[in-house]
Amino acid sequence: MTFFDPQTWDGRYFDGSWALAAQTSPVTSPSTGETIARVAATTPADLDAAVQSARAAQRAWAVVPAEQRAAVMRRAAAIIEEHADTLAHWLSDEAGSAQGKAHFESGLVANEFHLAAGTALMPYGQLLQSSRPRLSMARRRPVGVVGVISPFNFPAILSARSIAPALALGNAVILKPDPRTSVSGGLFFAAVLEEAGLPAGLFSVLPGGVEVGSALVDHPGVPVLSFTGSTEAGRVIGARAGQLLKRAHLELGGNNALVVLGDVDVSAAASAGAWGSFLHQGQICMTTGRHLVHESIYDDYVAALGAKAEALPAGDPRSGAPLGPIIDARQRDKIDAIVSESVAAGARVVAGGGYDQLYYQATVLADVTAEHAAFQREIFGPVAPVTRFGSVDELVEFVNASDYGLSLGILAKDAYRAFELAERLPSGILHINDQTVDDESQAPFGGVGASGTGARFGGHEANIEAFTETQWVTMQADIATYPF
Repeated sequence: MTFFDPQTWDGRYFDGSWALAAQTSPVTSPSTGETIARVAATTPADLDAAVQSARAAQRAWAVVPAEQRAAVMRRAAAIIEEHADTLAHWLSDEAGSAQGKAHFESGLVANEFHLAAGTALMPYGQLLQSSRPRLSMARRRPVGVVGVISPFNFPAILSARSIAPALALGNAVILKPDPRTSVSGGLFFAAVLEEAGLPAGLFSVLPGGVEVGSALVDHPGVPVLSFTGSTEAGRVIGARAGQLLKRAHLELGGNNALVVLGDVDVSAAASAGAWGSFLHQGQICMTTGRHLVHESIYDDYVAALGAKAEALPAGDPRSGAPLGPIIDARQRDKIDAIVSESVAAGARVVAGGGYDQLYYQATVLADVTAEHAAFQREIFGPVAPVTRFGSVDELVEFVNASDYGLSLGILAKDAYRAFELAERLPSGILHINDQTVDDESQAPFGGVGASGTGARFGGHEANIEAFTETQWVTMQADIATYPF
C-alpha cells in the first residue's frame, strides 16, 4: 500500500490509530464541485476520548530526551519531503491551490519540522540573580495538551507551524482542521507522524464543524489554544478562552497596506503589488488589501497593475492556471458583494470584476476612497483596491484607518526613508521594498490590533514562548531558616 493511500483514512479520523466514525462528510473539490474523498465527522465525545489519551501519553513524552523528540521531527520532515507531491496534489484538489502555490506550501511544511527539531534542543531556561545564597532559575516546561484549529487557505503550513513545535517541546496536540481542508490540513500529518514513529496518543486529528471546535476550546484538559482564522471567529474564541483562563494564540485577519512612494520603478512596484493581491486568489491573511499610491505615479501604477491582472486567468489548477477557485460560493459572494458595493459608491473597475462558477477574475479597483467597502473590509479574494495619496500625513491617516495590523509593505527608492516612515505605521510585520505576503519558518509571525493578540509563530524563541510555561525554581544546600 502506498503512503497516504485513501483506503487507509477514507471515512476515518486519527486518535493514535485510524478510527471509524458514525458519520462522514464529503471532501469537495472547489475546482470541479466533485466529491473527491470522505472524512470522518467527529463529535465532542470523540474529542473527549482523544484528550484523555493525549494527557496520558504526554506525561511520558515530556520526559523523553529532547534528542529523541528532535529525531521524530527530523524523520517527519524527511517523510514530508519524500511525499511533497502527494501533499501538493491534495492542496490543489482540496484547497484549490495553483500548482506553484501548492508545491511552495509543501516545502514550507517540511521546513517547520526541520526547525522544530532544532527547537527541541534549544536552551529552555536561564539562571537568575538572587539576593540569597541559592541557585535561582527560570525553566520552560511543556503546557500539556495544545488544541490547534487551522484554516482552509494555507491548511498545511498553518497546521504545521503549531503541530511541529508543540510536539517537539514535549506537548500533545489535538488538531481540528477546517472542514473544507481536513485532508491536506489534517489527516496528511497523521500519516506523516505515524510513519515517523510518534508514540500513539500524542497527536489526534478530528475533522468536524463548529460543535467540535467549540468543545476543543471549552475542554478543561486543553490549557493552550492555537487558532488561525477570521477576526470574527477569533474574537469569540478569545472571549471564551478568557472566561476559562486559557492561553489563546490568535492569528487573525488583515487588511494590509502596500505603500508605493512616488520615486519607485512603477513596473517593479506593480509586479510586487500583483503578487501581493493575487497569490492564491487573495485568500491569505497577509494579502495586499490596500494599494496606497502617491499621486505622481498613480495613473501609471493603476495601468500597470491592471495589465498584470488581465494576464492572470483563473481556472482549474490542474490546467496550470495561475489563479484557482475561491474556496466556496459563500466566500465568492462575499467578495463580489464588496466589489459591487464599492463600484456603486464610485470605485472604477480597471480589470476583472466578475466570476465564472468559483473562479473570480483578478480584479483591480481604482479611485477607491477610505469610505468604500473595498478599503475598509478584508476582502479575502483576488481584488486590488488602489487609493491615491498626496502628503505623508495623508498616507499615515490612510494606513492607520484600519483596525488590522498584520503586514505592511513600503516600496521606496530610499529604503531608510521608508524605515523612518514605518515608525508611524503600526504592524506586526514590515517589509521594505517588498509586498505584504511573506513567511519563513524561523521568523516570528503575528499581528497587532484586529489581526491578533500579539502572539507569534515562528523561530525558536516565539515557539518556545507559545507552547511552554515558565516555572521559577530555587535550590539551596540546607533548609532555609526563619525567625518563627
